[in-house]
Amino acid sequence: MKWEGNRESDNVEDRRSDDGGGGGGGFGGGRSIGLGTIAIALVASYFFGISPTTIISLLSGGPVSQPQTQSQQAPGPRRAAPAEDRQTKFVRTVLADTEDVWTQIFRANGKTYAPPTLVLFSGATGTACGTGQTASGPFYCPGDRKVYIDLSFYQLMQQRFHVSGEFAQAYVIAHEVGHHVQNMMGIMDKVHSAERQMSKAQANAMSVRLELQADCLAGVWAFHANQARSILEQGDVEGALNAATAIGDDALQKQEQGYVVPDSFTHGTSAQRVRWFKQGVSSGEVKSCNTFEVKTL
Repeated sequence: MKWEGNRESDNVEDRRSDDGGGGGGGFGGGRSIGLGTIAIALVASYFFGISPTTIISLLSGGPVSQPQTQSQQAPGPRRAAPAEDRQTKFVRTVLADTEDVWTQIFRANGKTYAPPTLVLFSGATGTACGTGQTASGPFYCPGDRKVYIDLSFYQLMQQRFHVSGEFAQAYVIAHEVGHHVQNMMGIMDKVHSAERQMSKAQANAMSVRLELQADCLAGVWAFHANQARSILEQGDVEGALNAATAIGDDALQKQEQGYVVPDSFTHGTSAQRVRWFKQGVSSGEVKSCNTFEVKTL
């Protein structure tokens, strides 16, 4: 991915030298939406000593029955992360690129785009949705309109799912920004309002459509960013598709338990995630991302 030398965003809040914590004991005050929710839940017990079901329950707004580990309750002092390291410059540049693309798209439709703030943190941090933790993976909090990411997630992508490449990492950010776009368009409020009237299985199915639309919107960003700045190199799209494949609900459930439970899907299958990202990156049109009107995802 070609990104070096491009504009860097100022809408980045670096909390990596903070002690973490803050907020409530779970997510509330606006449901958080995260690309890595299920993926990181599956590896949380190995890396962080947290039950996967606890993480999934916490992030879906359900009750959390297990206590936090000692390391979560009392995070130790952290070394301040360099503000201008390569990875920080990378996420600043990707965020700036999403700002440029979505500002242009909104303006073309007579709207004004208000970009989200991207928060870099380590371990845990306070959000308007409660306490955000590394184990939740990257997520968007509609309550404060911020995207949260612990950059160690990129190491987990490579170690656990064998997904590497900077464009795959950019896809992660673009997906969360896609949720911000949904929030600004009023889609997220409508979905969450509808979910409150549904059964668990129906609400999960609605969540899948929301997530797949964010995948498609990430593709729309990639289309326009490449047209404007020629960011894509050979293998970049394939890398993003590999990421989408690795974190499909069916792939994760097969890896964890050997079988799948479709009614419990919240993000979509590998094939669905690939299809909708490809839809966005090939069309470049927001209207092509209406996952709520199609019968077959």
